[in-house]
Amino acid sequence: MPAHASMFAQSYFHGTRAALQPGDLIVVGYKSNFSENKPLSWVYFAGTLDAAIWGAELALGSAPERIYVVEPTGPIFDDPNVTDKRFPGNPTLSYRSREPLRVVAEITKWQGHPPERIEEMKEGLARMKAEGKAIIID
Repeated sequence: MPAHASMFAQSYFHGTRAALQPGDLIVVGYKSNFSENKPLSWVYFAGTLDAAIWGAELALGSAPERIYVVEPTGPIFDDPNVTDKRFPGNPTLSYRSREPLRVVAEITKWQGHPPERIEEMKEGLARMKAEGKAIIID
């Protein structure tokens, strides 16, 4: 954290299919949006709207896709599942924390990716799973 104040604040986003309200906390101990694995010991979020949109679009289930503006309540760390595996340097601004995220607001107007692009991404994730490479570093 810089020692001086900035007039620009970083916004953080969480994409999911969970129905949440401002003030709700997103906490550790739930399964990933993307797999049926064991509960996670981190909560995941991003500093770009695009990464959060992917999170919502790829989340399992049939509930509506949702994007939330969130506020970390504790220390945050680069998400090694994205930064180490696919995007060195963290250009997607993907993060995780062991502390809760507070829901600030829901973004209700956003543009999703084209259906064919979503299908390509889902096929890629299915390939990774079949090859045993769909492992979440938790």
